[in-house]
Amino acid sequence: MSPKNRWRGDPAALLRPGADFSLADLDRRATPGWSGDKEQGKAFGSGRGTLLSELQERLFAHGRSGGNKSVLLVVQGIDTAGKGGIVRHVIGMVDPQGVALRSFGRPTEEELSHHYLWRVRNSLPAGGMIGVFDRSHYEDVLVARVENLVEPKVWQKRYDEINRFEQEIVDAGTTIIKVALMVSREEQGLRLMERLQRTDKHWKFNPGDVDTRLQWDDYQQAYADVFERTSSDAAPWYVIPADRKWYPRLAVTELLTQALIDLDLPWPKPRWKVATQQRRLAETMDAATLAEATGAAKGIRKKVRQSEERFAKAVAAAGNVPGPVA
Repeated sequence: MSPKNRWRGDPAALLRPGADFSLADLDRRATPGWSGDKEQGKAFGSGRGTLLSELQERLFAHGRSGGNKSVLLVVQGIDTAGKGGIVRHVIGMVDPQGVALRSFGRPTEEELSHHYLWRVRNSLPAGGMIGVFDRSHYEDVLVARVENLVEPKVWQKRYDEINRFEQEIVDAGTTIIKVALMVSREEQGLRLMERLQRTDKHWKFNPGDVDTRLQWDDYQQAYADVFERTSSDAAPWYVIPADRKWYPRLAVTELLTQALIDLDLPWPKPRWKVATQQRRLAETMDAATLAEATGAAKGIRKKVRQSEERFAKAVAAAGNVPGPVA
């Protein structure tokens, strides 16, 4: 039996910051829209794997057939917010050959010699791919701002540049999903301390993370401005409370699943005639093997039909989100 869908409302609507959104008032232990507990959330997220995998395969097939549709998942958050967990637990459910993962750290000398969006443009997913940005061009209005890497007049004009850039990407066929994992200062402190207490996690600790904590308020204001100035209809932000590690994974799984459903991609039709290729292949097979293949054809067609029916039911069920709890 499939895990019960305990979403109460569309997470894409619940997590998108509106006109009255206040980052300072965000409850970072909250689980917006999810009425179940941790174990139920983990089970439901894992249960999405089969549907998510087929949706991704259809996207990949679309790209292999010359299609231009793609998806770009932008994952932002301060250290320990859970960006790596999104990659492992959500993107890990699909075929890695259809994923293009890029992490954006400190720019190289070559990257610094170009416009700040140059390296981002060069990393955009091709048709049929799910691109994942672990950090992104938003570092250029977050880190660059708080660390005073550029003059205020430089980073201030970047918001509009980013909006135009993302509109261009969407117009070219890419669906952008921007998620910000917002952990509380207290929870971040606990996660950093755990890294120091565990020898197997020392490699993940960066002394600079403590320096960043001293600038907590500055980074929170920078994030608040990002949400206010770059959450557009073409590329909205989804602000996800991240103190409970399982919830962002569940929420991102749902956002990605729904985005792929919305693409509504059928299996691509071949540019060659099936009957012609069957005849050519048959000429290379001995009589016994050909007879075996011919005998299996009816069963294969039935299996494909049943698979299509299951997929259609799963897509329909995924869009059937119960209403809010009274």
